[in-house]
Amino acid sequence: MSSSSGIPKAKVFFALWPSAPEREFLVAWQKPLQHLCGGRAMRGATLHTTLVFIGDVEHSRLEALNLAAQEVSGQTFELCFDAARYWGHNHIVYAAPGELPQQLVLLAGGLEQSLTRHGFSFDKHEYQPHVTLLRNARWTDSPLPGMHPACWQVREFVLVQSAQRDGQADYLLLARFPLG
Repeated sequence: MSSSSGIPKAKVFFALWPSAPEREFLVAWQKPLQHLCGGRAMRGATLHTTLVFIGDVEHSRLEALNLAAQEVSGQTFELCFDAARYWGHNHIVYAAPGELPQQLVLLAGGLEQSLTRHGFSFDKHEYQPHVTLLRNARWTDSPLPGMHPACWQVREFVLVQSAQRDGQADYLLLARFPLG
């Protein structure tokens, strides 16, 4: 992707990327929720939770992004998604954790601080970890049904590039950053 100035750019974000077996628990949530809410199920292979969304970055700055992420330290932890919820403003059904592990809060905050020190701008808002399951869904304010918890063993975070292919987001893992 190039900007109007012709400078090559990549749309990137940092995320927690589960293993295939961990992801399957959330994939199993999609059919019953889609039956209730309609919408389009996200591809199972792309399910993740975003830590920090950066957006468009010049290719020449990707190495600086890597360096900023390498400065972040954190401990491994378990992250359990145990509730399905609906955001009416953007018609998304998502999985949410009932409890926020302190290690996750520290990881997201440390990453934001490092990115700021390195001169990157990013979406700044209260961190709400979630996994988007359905788009273009319709639901009310009523609670969605309970689901079997989907737990991930978080041992790393990743830098991901998002690109459009055949009208869908396609994700490329650019780098992995292990946790201690």
